[in-house]
Amino acid sequence: MRIRIAFVGAAAGLSLSVAACDGSVKWPGFETPEPPTNEVSVPAATPPELIPPEVVPETPTTSPAETGTDETQAPAPEDEAAQSDPEPTETETPVTDTPETDDAPVDGTNNEPDTEETPEPEPDPIVPPAFSYHAPGNLLPGSGTGSPDRTVFAPDMVFPILNAPAYPQSMVWKFGGGIGGGDECDARNYAYPWQDNFCEKRTRDNGTPSCPVARVHLGQDIRVGDAAGCNAMRREYRDNARGIARYRVVAAEDGIISNIGSYTVSLRSGPRIYRYLHMNMRALQVSLGDTVSAGQHLGYVSKDFGGTPTTFHLHFEIKVNTPDGGWEYVPPYTSLVESYARREQGPGEEIPRSVGVASAGPPIPEGFIITE
Repeated sequence: MRIRIAFVGAAAGLSLSVAACDGSVKWPGFETPEPPTNEVSVPAATPPELIPPEVVPETPTTSPAETGTDETQAPAPEDEAAQSDPEPTETETPVTDTPETDDAPVDGTNNEPDTEETPEPEPDPIVPPAFSYHAPGNLLPGSGTGSPDRTVFAPDMVFPILNAPAYPQSMVWKFGGGIGGGDECDARNYAYPWQDNFCEKRTRDNGTPSCPVARVHLGQDIRVGDAAGCNAMRREYRDNARGIARYRVVAAEDGIISNIGSYTVSLRSGPRIYRYLHMNMRALQVSLGDTVSAGQHLGYVSKDFGGTPTTFHLHFEIKVNTPDGGWEYVPPYTSLVESYARREQGPGEEIPRSVGVASAGPPIPEGFIITE
């Protein structure tokens, strides 16, 4: 039995013959390469209610014309959202492209940044002490009661000796000073630590509120140089008509030379007055009324004292202006410590006070007059 099914198109008629006897399907102009079979197995259609849920195709809720997609290809749910709303919404975070870099090495080596930790900066080097000194107010035993005031009354002053080693100490209770015995050029006079002698005992009437008692030393005595220099000054003092010209004394601050006495030079600098005693008065480098700068040369260390004997040293004082318009002597020791440290470019080391009982020291001989 032969069944003929004919489809007529608009342009031309095409016939399709299905041979039930041999099961072959022939399209005009084409031959089936496979050999014909005697049976045609047509699978039975599966009822819709028996199709597993996972294979049941979802029916699109919109027509292909509405979605703009091919009706033979249903888009995934996420694709539908992307196609229906191509522009990013307010809640979407736009993705930015990572800029390209030119750091890639040509040789193919790893060019990742170094992950090693940055080394910590090295601490400042510890500067060793340039000199040592006893605490302010710590006088030689038996020489008096000093002032423990640590106020630096001249914080910016220049040390009054230009560049030679200097040793603040007592001129009376040390060697060659009358009570200490020995010779003024003894090498033990030219050694650290320093010793305060502001408020040291004196036999004349004077005083200052900075000292606990009256009849005191109102400045700080300073030896300069060394034992050899002391002996050289002794020869110069005796043989040279102009006296000593070895260790230079300089201005502590900018100011005006406000007074020159028989053995004193005063420098006025704002609210302070600096007084220099015992310089070589025959070789002064300034005159009354001169304007000077800090560090300017004033004269030389000597022992001039108006005919009264003393040792080779510089006596240095600081007076400050008081609220009532007067002038008051204040301890110069702490200002000397700080200015010497600046000059030597190294700190001073303070020697702690001894907790033991200090000796009384040599007594002042009866009738012995201590002036400066």
